[in-house]
Amino acid sequence: MAKESAEGERVVLGFKGGGSLPLKLSASDREKLFSSLEQGGWIDLNDEDGPVRVDCSQVVYVRSESEEHRVGFGLG
Repeated sequence: MAKESAEGERVVLGFKGGGSLPLKLSASDREKLFSSLEQGGWIDLNDEDGPVRVDCSQVVYVRSESEEHRVGFGLG
């Protein structure tokens, strides 16, 4: 599982119609998002660039992105 940095975890929301929205969310906002997806409706989240309002009934996927990117063939 991806490690969460002090600033938050990057997630990408995919919407009906093909659009996507990359966000950097705190753990509490991420949990709030996941619990709201089942109910649908609007939710207010705080991204690193400011507040975002999302219609959860239009979200078709959520992808989490790891902060750890590795280049090369070794693990160390």
